[in-house]
Amino acid sequence: MRLVLATRNAHKVRELGELLPGHTIVPLGGDVVLPPETGSTFAENALGKARAAAAATGEPAIADDSGICVAALGGAPGVRSARWAGEDATDADNLQLLLTSVPDGGDLEYVCVIAFVDAAGDREEIFEGRCAGVMTTEPRGTGGFGYDPAFVPVDDSSGRTMAELSSVEKDAISHRGRAARALLAWLATR
Repeated sequence: MRLVLATRNAHKVRELGELLPGHTIVPLGGDVVLPPETGSTFAENALGKARAAAAATGEPAIADDSGICVAALGGAPGVRSARWAGEDATDADNLQLLLTSVPDGGDLEYVCVIAFVDAAGDREEIFEGRCAGVMTTEPRGTGGFGYDPAFVPVDDSSGRTMAELSSVEKDAISHRGRAARALLAWLATR
């Protein structure tokens, strides 16, 4: 199945293309305007983008919203993960804010929601994946992006951060990998 991914981020297109074998993942065209991520949940943000993409293209669309939830911060930054250090913050800015906000480490969790909206816009499905971890006090690794250098997944016994895992190792346990596998299993029933 051809699925429009409500993003122009080449990294996400590649990653979801690998996670959804047998399906063609195409990026959103430059003329489509996506709604701002103003929802209070990952599902609200993902659905808003998937609805906009399906309506604009007339094709089935998927969108994801994801972030990190830190126990010591009451679940923050959550849906604001990409903009936590400010609207124009870089991944490095957000990571630095995390490390200074929780200097002793602690429990955290990655959450990803992938929304599917069919071409007609009358079928919507939500798929959620979670990955529990503990935070390092010093970033490690050069792979991945975002908060990966400070996130040690509990499902990997090596003690490496997400940024130290290979993409295959990361996809096997990541929040996005889990959400994508749930979507893939559902698509197989259609």
